[in-house]
Amino acid sequence: MSTRKVIWFPIYFLFIAAWILGFSLQGAAQSDLEKIVGTWKLVSVESVMPSGEVSYAWMGRNPLGLIMYDQAGNMSVQFMRDPRPTFSSASGTHRDASTEEIKLAYEGYYAYFGTYEINEREGFVIHHVKGSLWPHEVGQDLKRFVKISENRLIITTPPIQRGGKEWFNRITFERVEKGK
Repeated sequence: MSTRKVIWFPIYFLFIAAWILGFSLQGAAQSDLEKIVGTWKLVSVESVMPSGEVSYAWMGRNPLGLIMYDQAGNMSVQFMRDPRPTFSSASGTHRDASTEEIKLAYEGYYAYFGTYEINEREGFVIHHVKGSLWPHEVGQDLKRFVKISENRLIITTPPIQRGGKEWFNRITFERVEKGK
């Protein structure tokens, strides 16, 4: 064996080992929360009371919606109430709707978008809200606890207190398969 081959063999071996190790570290590096990237279809929006009682009052039993996370760190979410309020005017548009119909339509929809960051160690994601249907959320950082189990994404809010009541929201999504 020539001296040249003897020198190149260890270098070649180290290159192959580093390449294989790089691939195995990449696979291991994708944590559960990094699996959040993709499009998820809304399954349910539940308000859970301290007693364990579950309410569907906010968005109904069969709401529609999506949450999307991309690899660049952008996210958006939209929920639509079941049943979605409609306008009774002849044209059926918001231009001719009554104030009450507009209020009900507003309350029957929820949406915001922004960027996100993951805290893998503590199991949560922070949504940095850039735009929202609810103006008071713009510029806020919304902490959401996340659990991914197979094709399900379960997001829970920190406890919410309002009007002497306390609850948290549990929002369940299902991964949307490509092309569906």
